[in-house]
Amino acid sequence: MSHSDRIDVSAFDPDHATLAQWAEYHTYRRARHVEDLPEEPLFGDAEFEQVLRTRSPLVESHRFIARFRGVLAGNLILSHRREGTPAHADFAAFVDVFGGVLQPHRRHGVATALLRTAHAFMSCANQSTATFKVHHDASNAFLRALGATQKHRMMENRLPFDGLHAPTLARWEAEATTTANGLRWELHAGRVPMARLAELMAPFTQLINDQPLGTLHAPRIRYELDGYVSWYADMDRRGGEHFLVLLLDGDEVAAMCDASWDRRFPDRVFQGLTAVAAHWRGQGLAKGVKAAMLKLVRAQHPQTRLMVTHNANVNAPMLSINRQLGFAVHQENTMYQIDRDTLGEALALRSRAGQAAAQRPTSAV
Repeated sequence: MSHSDRIDVSAFDPDHATLAQWAEYHTYRRARHVEDLPEEPLFGDAEFEQVLRTRSPLVESHRFIARFRGVLAGNLILSHRREGTPAHADFAAFVDVFGGVLQPHRRHGVATALLRTAHAFMSCANQSTATFKVHHDASNAFLRALGATQKHRMMENRLPFDGLHAPTLARWEAEATTTANGLRWELHAGRVPMARLAELMAPFTQLINDQPLGTLHAPRIRYELDGYVSWYADMDRRGGEHFLVLLLDGDEVAAMCDASWDRRFPDRVFQGLTAVAAHWRGQGLAKGVKAAMLKLVRAQHPQTRLMVTHNANVNAPMLSINRQLGFAVHQENTMYQIDRDTLGEALALRSRAGQAAAQRPTSAV
């Protein structure tokens, strides 16, 4: 690689970036958006900067950029559990890795340079496992070539509201309480009181950890009130609502479904977790809470046209319900994991191969 082809990786700090640095970053992210998600809505510059500057109480993110031939060509985001938070020790070994490289600058070692930064970060923080989520064929091939192992697959499914069959939804909602005697509904639109959320953290944590996650190696997922406090504050700022539907057996959660609406994207609603307690499964409760959620959202926001959700490819019961509703696969995401030592060995091998190539004599023409 010549001096002009040098790849420079540096940290990007949203709290201290200059106007020129932000302008460069915005140009890069718009180009990436056109390449990766051209049909999706894009944050305006001011909103994007606000999002990056907002401090998460539970997760800490570190951002890096790579310049190739003087142009911002790629980025890297490393996210991990914030030190000092509850159960930090359970998460300490793990880091989530995000990022990418603009198409014109691929196959020049930009991604490899960024991953060297990731490996150095892991070594410094004593993190042993990196997790990636990708959807492009080239990204899948790149991670496999590094020695990363495919652990889990998720589908982004989308439901156009104009295809919903109202009589079916009404029947599902009614059957959820007639076939399971003694259950009662609890519905929240806009916000759930914090005192009520505090009571639900433990049952929600149990429900989400009953969901299939393939062979993903990860700490137990936690629902935490601090996360809701931060999320609600963000919704207060930019406009948004949280919807929650519960079926209760006394004080116990038999089934739940939640969703959110974002004023920045008013045509869609984002489906969160739908789950049924193990001893209540097979009685139509998932269908019931899904139907009740759709009814609740449409009553509050009749302008919505689309519901977006994510499902594990191994979650056959939920995928079946979603197909009956009219959900269709929009995108598939694959999750990979690689341990620090394997990543280091792969990067060292690439470095040796690059050095050998640079030392080969070129043929005269």
